Amino acid sequence: MNATRPPFYRSPGDRRCAAVFVAACLCIGALWLVGCQKPPAAADAPAHESKAPAASADTSRAQGVSAGVALTPDQVEKMGILTTPAKAASYTPEAAGYAVIVAHEGLAQGVADLVAALAVERQSGAALARAQRLAGTPGAVPADAMESAARQAAVDQAALKLARQRWSAIVGQNPPWKDTDESMLDALGSGRIKLLRATFPLGAIDGTAPASVRLERIDAVRSGRSWGSTAPWDAPADASVPGRSFFALLKGSDAAEGERLLAWAPLGPPEAGVAIPAAAVIISDNKSWCYVERALGHFVRSKIDTTMPLGAGYFVNKGVAVGDPVVTESAGLLLAREMNPGAAAD
Repeated sequence: MNATRPPFYRSPGDRRCAAVFVAACLCIGALWLVGCQKPPAAADAPAHESKAPAASADTSRAQGVSAGVALTPDQVEKMGILTTPAKAASYTPEAAGYAVIVAHEGLAQGVADLVAALAVERQSGAALARAQRLAGTPGAVPADAMESAARQAAVDQAALKLARQRWSAIVGQNPPWKDTDESMLDALGSGRIKLLRATFPLGAIDGTAPASVRLERIDAVRSGRSWGSTAPWDAPADASVPGRSFFALLKGSDAAEGERLLAWAPLGPPEAGVAIPAAAVIISDNKSWCYVERALGHFVRSKIDTTMPLGAGYFVNKGVAVGDPVVTESAGLLLAREMNPGAAAD
């Protein structure tokens, strides 16, 4: 006789089915929990990665380094980009000052006084020497005449000394000629050779006088031509302008007497570098730049120093070598393209 199974009784097969069912439920629950956690969006990763190059570009610009712009030949033609090979140049550091052409009226008077004093001193000196040679001979002059000749020679020597002192107040203590050089004195007195006085700011020139002085007109309409002077020598200080003054001679110039000029004095030996045309210079981040074509269609921005002007451009001694193609047309379009890489080159 079969006994009736209690309600809670399960066969071994039923228990296995229940275990499988519970395991399946646990797996489904685990998968659901994992799915609730939001994975990083695919767009977020590239956005995060794109920040690093931007920061790197900013750092490069701060350090004067440019990654450059790469263009195809068609883009170069459409943008109208033209390059010019950088030419070799030299630059001499200079101190800037002002110069004035001394009127030759005072020079003429000083020359006349000096020449007259020299002539009189020579005559009286020769008379005294002749009287001294004749002393003790039948042709000897009386004693009173000898004394008179000696007195006159001393007076004329004192007059010559005074004329030289006055002349030194006009042309300085150590001019590059002798007071017996009549041809130089005549040229100064007549104005054929001009005397200029250049003054430089305090501390601009220390030590000895500069080797030369370069001059140019202040008038912008008449500027563009410069003159070189002879080796300057020390001059008395200018009471109206604080600084150090020098005299120099100016030959072959059409500068007028009393005209003020710009003056430059070299501060050291010349440096070798290249000349960057003014048309190639662009401004970005309060700095001056130019673009150089480092490879075909690859233009790199290079920082330049505009504190060294050179003719119609600027002197650069680093970053650009002789013969490097420098962009002289459409450099501004290259800068816009570099700042906004997504822009099309129209």
